Amino acid sequence: MDNSREKDARTRQGLTVEQAIVGRQSIRAFLPTPVPRDILSEVLRIAARAPSGSNIQPWHVWVATGKARHELADEMARLFDAGAEERRTYHYYPQHWMEPYLSRRRACGWGLYQTMGIGRDDKAAMHAQRRQNYTMFGAPAALFFAIDKRLEVGSWLDYGMFIQSIMIAARDFGLETIAQAALANYPDVVKRRLAIPDHMTLICGMSIGYPDTAAKVNSFRTEREDVNAFTTWVD
Repeated sequence: MDNSREKDARTRQGLTVEQAIVGRQSIRAFLPTPVPRDILSEVLRIAARAPSGSNIQPWHVWVATGKARHELADEMARLFDAGAEERRTYHYYPQHWMEPYLSRRRACGWGLYQTMGIGRDDKAAMHAQRRQNYTMFGAPAALFFAIDKRLEVGSWLDYGMFIQSIMIAARDFGLETIAQAALANYPDVVKRRLAIPDHMTLICGMSIGYPDTAAKVNSFRTEREDVNAFTTWVD
């Protein structure tokens, strides 16, 4: 690791809560700079303070770096290129889209492609952009999250708070992230390579590393609804 970057990461960024949350974005281009294991461990230690019902802490994380990460990325990318069926074991999105969710989804997807100069008929460029999900956008580390199949919906809610806590805690170390449902599209491959037990459901993955601030793709930011659009005030 570059010495100045290492110093910055270890002395922390001193972000306010607002800065850590509002400044977070999905990063789609990372530097190859390795992230020291002790920093990843510290991020996970902080995130583990996330709340969970009856404190059952339903999370378990597999951290892929080095050779394991590269071989896993290569296999998933090959499957994607070959048109292999994506077989996520649960429905992340609705089976039938409706408004306002469909419009928001389209705005996100087309906004990203517009930022990258990808036209609506450029299937090859779309494929190349989607493919980067499976190569973890060049990040040196990827986290994979799985949950015991016997647990219920409440534990999935708890898990979401844990994943959010990782993304926020990482920023104080100069790291950025992108949470990826796509990394659960080939669960058999991930579970085999990372030795994830059969009684666990692979939820998603997360690429984590130092952002490439010069990459055009990282200039893309999604919009958020105004508070009064999603809040009902009852006096």
